Amino acid sequence: MSKKGYWIIIFLTLIVNIVMLQMTVESFFGEEYERIYTFSTISIISSVICFFTFLRWRKNEYD
Repeated sequence: MSKKGYWIIIFLTLIVNIVMLQMTVESFFGEEYERIYTFSTISIISSVICFFTFLRWRKNEYD
């Protein structure tokens, strides 16, 4: 994959993570507790994808 492709995936997953964090906070204050777990799970999965994409980019960049 190209370096540009890695950066696109990283930025998209960060955007998803920010939106899910905002929706989690709104759900908490709106007392919609059943949605908190859904949004938190999506955010954690997005963070994991972002982290592993970063590791692959770093390996590709510096090897």
